[in-house]
Amino acid sequence: MQGLVIKSTGSWYQVHGENGLEYNCRIKGKFRIQGIQTTNPVAVGDQVGFELEPNSDNGVINKLYDRRNYIIRKSINLSKQAQIIAANLDQAFLVVTLASPRTSLGFIDRFLATAEAYDIPAMLIFNKLDLYNEDGLEVLAEYQRIYENIGYPCYTVSALEGTNIPLIESLLKDKTTLFSGHSGVGKSSLINVLLPGHSIKTGEISEASDKGQHTTTFAEMHALPFGGYLIDTPGIRELGIFDIKPEELGHYFREMRDLMNQCKFNNCRHVNEPGCAVLKAVENGEIELSRYESYLSIYHGNETRA
Repeated sequence: MQGLVIKSTGSWYQVHGENGLEYNCRIKGKFRIQGIQTTNPVAVGDQVGFELEPNSDNGVINKLYDRRNYIIRKSINLSKQAQIIAANLDQAFLVVTLASPRTSLGFIDRFLATAEAYDIPAMLIFNKLDLYNEDGLEVLAEYQRIYENIGYPCYTVSALEGTNIPLIESLLKDKTTLFSGHSGVGKSSLINVLLPGHSIKTGEISEASDKGQHTTTFAEMHALPFGGYLIDTPGIRELGIFDIKPEELGHYFREMRDLMNQCKFNNCRHVNEPGCAVLKAVENGEIELSRYESYLSIYHGNETRA
């Protein structure tokens, strides 16, 4: 039998079979010794083959079909392993808030670089528009300017008031979309608006830390009533970059990629080399300083781990 993995709980997977029924499946042991350096060899969005266990409604996954793509992050506690967040995506949305909790520019840049590395179109959804005062709207406009100038679409919404929800629905229609972001950015509230009749648990913001409480424990795929699938993921506090070599990193910053062949040296690191076209663009204001600082942060972190 063949099916689509729609939920992962770590050791068990919920698979939507071609016959329209759903099955709880586990992984056959050999999956864990095939050199797959991830904590989860099967992910939400995967197409798998499975067979039912004797005298049981449960299944055993015995085949993983080729992935179109996937998005991955470094495991927080296992530095040499990674976690596949989801597979076979058409696009990825990062839900962003400027306060309660704040999504840093560095976190946004890490997410976008990861999406670039795995060839997944990404866009930013700025939520909680109802909470923004005049100063907040100015900061929001600055964030949008930074990312729209380098080709990343940005959208503003309020899950609470329903602002611009029809626009988001049009972007999701007939596509498989990953929703990601910090805990507390209103991801679950937004999904509840997009999925009438569903009731995904939402959490409060901790006043002590200004961080959200984790409300989604495992990745889960939801069929959208207007066509397409939405993959909800656990709130991410930190996004570790995995399997991107320092010398490749510049390729995943769009505005740097366009200039790299103009550098004096072929092996330019874009750190302190003479004749570096990227450094010149930063000095001239053609590359945003915050983006370059994110590049350096990731670069030196990767260099340390290499």
